[in-house]
Amino acid sequence: MELTHFNDEGRAHMVDVGGKPVTHRTARAMARVRMAAETMDRIRAGTIGKGDVLAVAQVAGIMAAKRTSDLIPMCHPLLLSRVDLHFTLEPEVLTIYSEVSCRGETGVEMEALTAASAAALTVYDMCKAVQRDMEITDVRLLYKEGGKSGVYQREGDSGEHQPGEGDA
Repeated sequence: MELTHFNDEGRAHMVDVGGKPVTHRTARAMARVRMAAETMDRIRAGTIGKGDVLAVAQVAGIMAAKRTSDLIPMCHPLLLSRVDLHFTLEPEVLTIYSEVSCRGETGVEMEALTAASAAALTVYDMCKAVQRDMEITDVRLLYKEGGKSGVYQREGDSGEHQPGEGDA
């Protein structure tokens, strides 16, 4: 595969996507925050001093997806049509799933990854007074569709959030 991210002088540049067809594009990503059961209990009970952790993380993820091109230098600004986040709470693991869609010339993988990452960082920020050794792990793309490269689905992952008992 030939990469087109360099100009004639060998320096990085933002790829010209102007000639690519506009298609519907979707990407799903995830991140996990590992924590003590006591911290998770406080999130569930709404007793974290900074407020409703999941509501704030949801808004942070949405805002981050919308601002991805401001954070990642070579990303194109995109007019996103949908950003959604879901949370699954296990005794010691909070899993964040993001899904981002648009109609455009380039994909939304970075926006989905940024949404999940920012939501995880927000959980950490809101809970750090309770527990400083939380870990953010497993940030990864699960699924993408649209464009010339077609569908990508991470092996072993359905790419879709499966609602269950641990959902919030």
